[in-house]
Amino acid sequence: MTEIDKLAFALNQFAGLSEEDFKLSSELWLHRNYKKGEFYNLRGNVCTYLGFIVDGVFRSYTINEKAGEEKNVFLYSANGFVVPFKSFVNQIACDYHTQAMTDASIIFIRHTDLISLYSKSHQWEKFGRLLAQEAFNVTMTRIEGFLLKSPEERYLDLIKEHPDIFNNVPLYHISSYLGIQGPSLSRIRKRLLGK
Repeated sequence: MTEIDKLAFALNQFAGLSEEDFKLSSELWLHRNYKKGEFYNLRGNVCTYLGFIVDGVFRSYTINEKAGEEKNVFLYSANGFVVPFKSFVNQIACDYHTQAMTDASIIFIRHTDLISLYSKSHQWEKFGRLLAQEAFNVTMTRIEGFLLKSPEERYLDLIKEHPDIFNNVPLYHISSYLGIQGPSLSRIRKRLLGK
């Protein structure tokens, strides 16, 4: 399956985009490779494109200037979208950095091209609505995870959402994402492996 076929399949699964609707966009998607550590979008910049991850893992993070500490906010992995949603949807400056955690490959579309698709097809309008809903759901899941779930439950949710994450990402990034210290993550992993 080619990269564009993977994308067409994913968009069909996500928003029910037909082959005909997808063809409206086929010339608008561009390819880009990222080296590990390369930025998708920098804090303070407006994100002007939506990426579909063919391969690799990205993170969005903030830096606590006083402590000199990075905090991972979101993780994005293969067959999903990478985008600082608020910046992209509202075309405003982003509050955090988004960076490749591994060598990665994406197919992306510019914001202006996506907006033009909304006026050409109800299915593309539906995609835009579902994308906004997904942004809301991802954000609320993160907030509720910290308010209502234990670190172990957040760990299990992470495995469910990003099953290959431990093969690609250092543990200190995972503990930062979960909001726990490294030793706590080790205890959780040992306890779950012992079950």
